[in-house]
Formats: sequence, structure tokens, C-alpha cells
Amino acid sequence: MVYTFKRGTHPDGNKEHTKDKSIEVLKAPEYVVLPVSMHIGAPAKVIVKPGDTVKLGQMVAEAGGFVSAPVHATVSGTVTKVEPRLHPNGTKVMSVVIENDFNDTWDESVKPFDYENMTQDELCDALAKSGIVGHGGAAFPTHVKVKSGIGKIDTIIINGAECEPYITSDHRLLLERPEEIVHGIEILMKIFGVRNAKLAIEKNKSNTFERIEELLAHNDGIELCPLEVKYPQGAEKQLIYAITHREVPSKKLPADAGCAVFNVDTCGAIYRYFALGQPMYRRIVTVSGSAISNPKNLEVRIGTPVTNLIEQCGGFVRDPYKLLMGGPMMGVSQFTTDIPVFKGTNAFLAFDKSGDLPKPGQCIRCGRCVDVCPMNLTPTYLYHMNEKDNLDGLIGYNTMDCIECGACTYICPAKLPLVQGIRAGKHKIQASQPKK
Repeated sequence: MVYTFKRGTHPDGNKEHTKDKSIEVLKAPEYVVLPVSMHIGAPAKVIVKPGDTVKLGQMVAEAGGFVSAPVHATVSGTVTKVEPRLHPNGTKVMSVVIENDFNDTWDESVKPFDYENMTQDELCDALAKSGIVGHGGAAFPTHVKVKSGIGKIDTIIINGAECEPYITSDHRLLLERPEEIVHGIEILMKIFGVRNAKLAIEKNKSNTFERIEELLAHNDGIELCPLEVKYPQGAEKQLIYAITHREVPSKKLPADAGCAVFNVDTCGAIYRYFALGQPMYRRIVTVSGSAISNPKNLEVRIGTPVTNLIEQCGGFVRDPYKLLMGGPMMGVSQFTTDIPVFKGTNAFLAFDKSGDLPKPGQCIRCGRCVDVCPMNLTPTYLYHMNEKDNLDGLIGYNTMDCIECGACTYICPAKLPLVQGIRAGKHKIQASQPKK
């Protein structure tokens, strides 16, 4: 059986540049820049000062609230600065700058847990100190998702779809380190107290299936679920529908449908934390695009300057015209490479200016954006309501349900910037409502 969801589209994958390239470990940089805001929720609070000596894995910023996550040193060395630095979100964010001593001296707190004998509360409390956030892009603190789902869910879904074009970091992890992923799933099942988990992987990664099925042979509670290759197959609500045929109600969370969704590398991070004691300190990042000389999959320390990744890939073969943190459908445009890899980084793409860029035209009311929208919205209506500042219309047509997947913009023959307009409309709705 092959699982899928309603609607969606089929952009060119362009994964051939890196899908067969093994993960390379990038040498730790001379310094790392660790923003205190690398997750959804309250920024972390800095607990070190310039001049302090820190060790690898030591907490340098503690969680700033319940929906928050601590930040740990990703190298050992000396704190040189605590100041605002450029962040991939386009602003300056308070950051801890650590000069690397290249000793990689682990902090005394980094030690394995006897997790097999820990209670549910003990596991949750430990997870809150791990710094682990979702690796799939949203960067939601993992311990919050776990705590809010205990007692509500009966199914864990592991997202191995990786449907964004160009990105192959999860694919390589599934090929090279499947043991970490499977053991991480088993730990999650123990924390939630459930016996039903689904590992969902798109069919274009079928070369991972044989080894994964071998690993799952000893655990009949975990099922491998092949997915149709379609975008946005990896979106949370779409994945839940594909696997369980349950629909997450508007303005509700996956737990309300009895499910919790985790990225494959999030599972790997959970395993490394409990089995090795390692907090979140590294990411696997795909570096690709037409302007990159030699695209690669790199294992990098969080806080590594993006310029180091580009140098490892041979630099730019042509002058870059478009820089993206993330994939081409949902990635965030960058105006510089003077930014660090942060917890939500799974790819950095650079494109040259190939030909003339299309200019937006007039909507021809073809309805193709409606046909592909995975949330059953009417993107062209939402776009025009934003253009006319029609707040009541934006609210009435459920603009906030948009997951900003970009399928509408991709398919639009008039090349209208639909998702950008809808995103602006969402900001208007948020600005009109009192903060809670």
C-alpha cells in the first residue's frame, strides 16, 4: 500500500545533485554564533558572559519559558561576545559567540541516561533540558510537543517524506544512520506510552527500505509506510491524513486527531541525547543549487557560519542571485551568507540568475491554485483580499489555516506571488488581534 493525501503538486525534485553523496563531517569552525532564538516560542536567556570558558554540550542559555528551549555550546572554548548578530530570519538576535579551542572537551553533564528505567515524568524533564527542537523546519521545542500530547495521542508518525526539492539530508540519514532513528522512535513510544508508530518515507527513497525493515523486525509496533512522491507530502496535517485518514480540525493541533509527528532527525537527536547524553549541537545540511560548485550533504556544528559550508562545497561556480535557508518552496530568502547555521537549518541553497525571471500578470481565474491547495483554501481569493485590506474576508476564508507550502505560487500560470500575499494577510490578522 502507498499512502498519500488529497491535492498537492509535483515540482521537479532536483535531488540528483546530492542524493547519492554521503554525509561529510565539516571541520568545526574557529568560532560559532549561537542565537538565543532558534525555535518557536520565547527566546532562551543567556547564562554566560564574555571571558567565560565553556565546554562542548554546556548550557549557555536556559529556556525562557515553557515554550522555549535551552542553547548549548557546540564547541569548547571561550565566550568572546554576547551581542545581537544577524539571524536567518532577517533580524539581529542576541547571540553567544564562542571562540573554538579545538579540544572538543565535553561538559561533565554529558553522560548517558538509564532511560530504560526512567519514569515518564523523568524522561520529559530530561528532554526539556536537551535543547532538541523539531528538525523538520518549524523548530518547535520537542519537549513541549511531547508533554502536550501525553494521554491524548495513540499514534506517533515519523516524517521521512522530505518532499522539498533539492533537500536530501534526511534521505542520507535514513541510509547511513537508520539505527539512531529507529531507537529514537522506540524512546518516543516509551515516553508517550503508546505502541503504535508509523515511519513514513516517500517511494523515491526506497533504497532505505531494506535496512529499515530489518531494524523493525524486532518491533511490531513500528510500521514502515511508503508514501507517494508528491508535494507537500511532509506537511504535518497532510501526513496525518495520508497515514490515518484523520483530519486535524481547523485551528486545532495534531494531538486533537490523536497523533504526534516528528522528523526522522529529531528521533536521531532524541536517541543521541538519552543514549550518549549529547544535547542538540549539530545538524545535517544539504548545500545545493545552480550556483554551488560541488553540492554536498554536510554534518555541521550549530552556529557554524554559512560561509564555511559554501567553502567546503568549492565556493560559488557562478555569482549567486538567490540565497535560501531551506528549500525552494518554503525556504527563507537571505541577503548575505554572514549568518550561522541554526537549529532549524536543513539546507542552504544558492541559485544563479538563469534567464529572465517571470513578471506577475493578472489572475485568469483558472482555479489551478485551488486544485493543488492541500488545505482546501482558495489562494487567489485570499491574495486579493490582502491586496484590498479586506480583514473580514481574510478571517472568514480561514487564511490562518494556510501552511505557506507555496504549491499555489508554484502552479500559478500568471506567476502571482500568492503565498507572499497570503503571508502578509496572516500578519494583518495577527496584528488586529489582542496578544494573549
